[in-house]
Amino acid sequence: MQFNQFNNIDNQVMNHENTPAYRLSPEWHLYASVVTSSLSDKFYEKASERLDIIWHLIRKTDPLFVARLAIYARERMNLRSIPLVLAVELAKVHSGDTLVSRMTSRIIGRADEITELLAYYQIANERNTNKKKKLNRLSKQLQAGLKIAFNKFDEYQFAKYNRDTTVTLRDALFLVHPKAKNEAQQLIFNKITENKLQTPYTWETELSALGQSKFDTDIAKQKAFTRKWEELTDSGKIGYMALLRNLRNILESGVSFSHIQWVCETLSAKQKILQSKQLPFRFLAAYRELSKIKSDFTNKVVQTLEDAVKIAAENIAGFDESTSVLIACDVSGSMQQPVSPKSKIMNYDIGLMLGMLLKSRCKNVVSGIFGDKWKIVELPDSGVLSNVDAFYKREGEVGYSTNGYLVIEDLIKKEKTVDKIMMFTDCQLWNSCGGNTQLKDVWKKYKTFAPDAKMYLFDLAGHGNSPLDITSDDAHLIAGWSDKVFDILQAIDNGSDALKEINAIEI
Repeated sequence: MQFNQFNNIDNQVMNHENTPAYRLSPEWHLYASVVTSSLSDKFYEKASERLDIIWHLIRKTDPLFVARLAIYARERMNLRSIPLVLAVELAKVHSGDTLVSRMTSRIIGRADEITELLAYYQIANERNTNKKKKLNRLSKQLQAGLKIAFNKFDEYQFAKYNRDTTVTLRDALFLVHPKAKNEAQQLIFNKITENKLQTPYTWETELSALGQSKFDTDIAKQKAFTRKWEELTDSGKIGYMALLRNLRNILESGVSFSHIQWVCETLSAKQKILQSKQLPFRFLAAYRELSKIKSDFTNKVVQTLEDAVKIAAENIAGFDESTSVLIACDVSGSMQQPVSPKSKIMNYDIGLMLGMLLKSRCKNVVSGIFGDKWKIVELPDSGVLSNVDAFYKREGEVGYSTNGYLVIEDLIKKEKTVDKIMMFTDCQLWNSCGGNTQLKDVWKKYKTFAPDAKMYLFDLAGHGNSPLDITSDDAHLIAGWSDKVFDILQAIDNGSDALKEINAIEI
């Protein structure tokens, strides 16, 4: 698939800051929209608008690409909700083969994703969401894919996500009619039908049961929660994400040093880190929660998080001292929006986190932040999370516009040649200084004396346009919130790009 034949005049568009930009092709736009989507409100658009954009883009895009993109988002970028949306929407417009069923069976990675897909199917097809009027028919290809998915899970996995939601597991079983792979699986299906799944031993169920107990004093309550958290850690049944999310609760409960030691050993175990497939900002969220509490063990756990991040970053290729790298992080107002309604993490944080992860893997690197101004910030090589927070505390020093062109203009003034420029941004760049100079102008000028320099735009918002023409001039687009974006960076250096990597997925 070739993307270097765009007509530059037809490809012009105005971005959200009313500044000339380049329109992305439907495939590029869909890719960027999908991997930067948490289905939450954005600064420039609402979640419903994002879904509407994706809906239209699917209809302009090859169905095989859509299916591959859904698998890419689930298996490589570790996203859960948006692949389900792609499956449901693709089923509306594509039929006649098994593409949708093959895609659906691949993207279901947890038992609750079966019911989540059906809940979205109900909404997307405008079915009545009254619990007394359940879905009574389903796309045949979605049904075929879900039949396969039903046989992926055991009783514990089903029970863990057997919730009283709009669409329950029992509803899903009656609708999908999966065929059990063996007698043991059929017994599990029977238990789902009869609502007799064994209550799973999880931190949620255990703490919920304890929370319903009555205590004579607050001290008795505190001791009970201390014992429960110690029991939970002793059980070894707390998942990696559950540990990250509950570090503050565990420390505040007052568990013993030996239990804190287990927590730290688990969080820093290489195999568990890699298996958990955590998005990098999860570590940052945990790090910030710890900063709010006082405990004798806080510093130990904080250091463990730093160690875990370093291990998670080991597979990032990075660059040696022979390659000069400039990392520029956008800290403008539009970047300071939470990635989801319940999250305290913003696009701004994701950009800083990814930037510092890359910095930790490069030997010859300069980093900084831009808003109204561009400012180089010298930080130590050690401490990814502490470096993110150091940047975070200094964002007000450069203001809140999106003057990305100043990054390149500074290089021109200093006559400094850099091999690779990494810009982590929402790509809505403009000039708030009153002039007409834009990033494309200074990039063209910079290339006259640094012809081998390459620009990598890490799109963290997916609005469908770029400040540079990514079909020429050594400008490349990479999108997403996962550290897996650096796999695309490496692919580009090997002559590939994001779309080629997606199109190479077998399905």
